[in-house]
Amino acid sequence: MIINFAERAHNHNWELDPVIRSLLDTDFYKLLMLQFIWKHFPKTRVTFSLFNRHPAVRVADLIHIDDLKMQLQHVRGLSFRKSELVWLAGNTFYGRRGIFEPGFLEWLERDFRLSDYDLRVRDGQIHLSFEGTWVETTMWELYSLAILDELKTRAQLKTLSEFGLDILYARAKTKLWSKIVRLRGVPDLSVGDFGTRRRHSFLWQEYVVEAMAANLGTNFVGTSNTFLAYKHDLEAIGTNAHEIPMVMAALANDNEELKASQYRVLELWQQTYEGALLVMLPDTFGTTQFLAGAPDWVADWTGQRVDSKDPYVAGDEYIEWLNQRGRDPREKLLIASDTLDVDIILGLHAYFGGELGKGVRPSDFRSATDFYDSSKWTPGRRIRFSAGWGTLLTNDFRGCNPNDGGGFDPISLICKVSSAEGRPAVKLSDNFAKALGPEEEIERYRRVFGTVGVANAPVLA
Repeated sequence: MIINFAERAHNHNWELDPVIRSLLDTDFYKLLMLQFIWKHFPKTRVTFSLFNRHPAVRVADLIHIDDLKMQLQHVRGLSFRKSELVWLAGNTFYGRRGIFEPGFLEWLERDFRLSDYDLRVRDGQIHLSFEGTWVETTMWELYSLAILDELKTRAQLKTLSEFGLDILYARAKTKLWSKIVRLRGVPDLSVGDFGTRRRHSFLWQEYVVEAMAANLGTNFVGTSNTFLAYKHDLEAIGTNAHEIPMVMAALANDNEELKASQYRVLELWQQTYEGALLVMLPDTFGTTQFLAGAPDWVADWTGQRVDSKDPYVAGDEYIEWLNQRGRDPREKLLIASDTLDVDIILGLHAYFGGELGKGVRPSDFRSATDFYDSSKWTPGRRIRFSAGWGTLLTNDFRGCNPNDGGGFDPISLICKVSSAEGRPAVKLSDNFAKALGPEEEIERYRRVFGTVGVANAPVLA
């Protein structure tokens, strides 16, 4: 796909160009979770709220509030197209056809609607929330984040001349190509696009995904963006996220139910998908405590996604846990998805795709190339590794602005469930900096789940 980004940004009427072109323009796991919610919690009421992890960035000073309203209203007016529903019904996902039930697809066509929203501006920040039944609100997460990030991009683009835009995109394309070149030809590499929620724009994500697919071959395993998978005949990838255990924890009636809720989620999930899509996300309330208390059957799941812990540490922890449970880690899958870029991807791929000498750590190596060339490393898979590459794949314009190099850096906006049936929702994570919820509830959850294995780390996006 050849797009003159500079000409389009300079001459196009952005006010009339919708950010969200289809209700499929969301991460695949949102649709899988929507079916799960429709099946088990159709009347549960929740609230989703926007959070800015970089409060020094006054988002409301960058985005015109009327533009945001227009984009939100546009999404509320969309419906699933018949061709999209036919694709969901007939396509093969993860080797299975018919993963979406006919009744669910009929509901999508006939009854699905998005809740209303509450939008306010205070102290330079946008306060955006969505309240209603869980099935009405869950899909807002990705739509709202994609809209906010692209409106931020559009506002910055307006500060550049057409020539400046040319330079901006030329630099971004060069940066993207340099990353692709380093990944090409790496044996057994597995990389997927997880970049919808913090993308520079829809068109740029589409450009990036097509470039990855064209140049990495089978090493590019697909995209989490369902619309791009549908449009370009790619694998749609993803399973589940933090919101399900957060809601089920909020609905717990006592501390015993609260502790057990993280495993009840897995029971319901595997019942819903009949033993498929079994990649767990154990860090909602801390990975170490999750693994320590997990029933033995959890070790039979396909793998684990690492979202908020040092992936080297988390991978070693998972491998050791599998060995203790009598499972072969080489048959399992480890997916890293937090703050990834080329160096980290290559380092993790080397680390988990081989064996290190006793006492050797990734920090002993100057680079991924040094890792591969070192006599301390012996080829031989320890666990199957895959990278879910997000922000720094679809929104790495750092240093590309020809004026001062800045203005296009990604920021960490998140839209998370904040309450369920009037009770506050909490996420602890493996990073103290990523905890969400009222302070008193966070402290209560930490008393129940503990803080073993939790660390402090900077949040990029």
